[in-house]
Amino acid sequence: MDSTAAIQAYHSQPNSTKMKKIIFSTLFLLSVLFSFSQSFMHGAGVGIFVLKSQSTNATAAFSLSYSPRFNFMETEALSLSVGVPINAGISGSYYSEYNSYYGGYEENTLKAFINAPAILNLNVGAGSTKDNESRFGFFIGAGYGLHYGDAGKTVIDDYGYETTASKYGSSFGPAGNAGVRIAVGSHQKNIEIRLSYMKIPDDSKLNIYGVNTYFNF
Repeated sequence: MDSTAAIQAYHSQPNSTKMKKIIFSTLFLLSVLFSFSQSFMHGAGVGIFVLKSQSTNATAAFSLSYSPRFNFMETEALSLSVGVPINAGISGSYYSEYNSYYGGYEENTLKAFINAPAILNLNVGAGSTKDNESRFGFFIGAGYGLHYGDAGKTVIDDYGYETTASKYGSSFGPAGNAGVRIAVGSHQKNIEIRLSYMKIPDDSKLNIYGVNTYFNF
């Protein structure tokens, strides 16, 4: 089978099959990198995300965050790592009111979300390795990952009118991040501030902006 036929065969597969292949490939890559990695590092913290699609207003989301990574190449000054910063939280809003004339009114758009891109990072200075003694460091990287949550999309009805519909489920897209690390205490524990962005290229055209703070162990 030539390359063109292979690409056509891949795109003809159901989305569930594609998702399983992406997840399996990611797990396989992580297992290989773990086998050859020089060190495992991780941190936990909190984050704030802003989600904006082409047809809906921006919504804010709060998340709890866990960021594991494997350094597969290290020097005295820097490292290359692959990691999966996982964010889980609630997006949307809740509003209710009551008066004696109209009665009660409630609007609840709160829904759970998970954001988990696989990221290849270049780490320099503090936090790049367990032995680095710098007090300040930075990192930058890019990758591809999963977002599970709610996203508005534009729907055109039989009469040609556009309406906004809710879309809740799994989406995939390219992602990037950058940030700084400041060493605290001994044994190279550090505080990390991370800026991130993910673009979902499906019909929702969802943009996901994030700011996270971690304490790395």
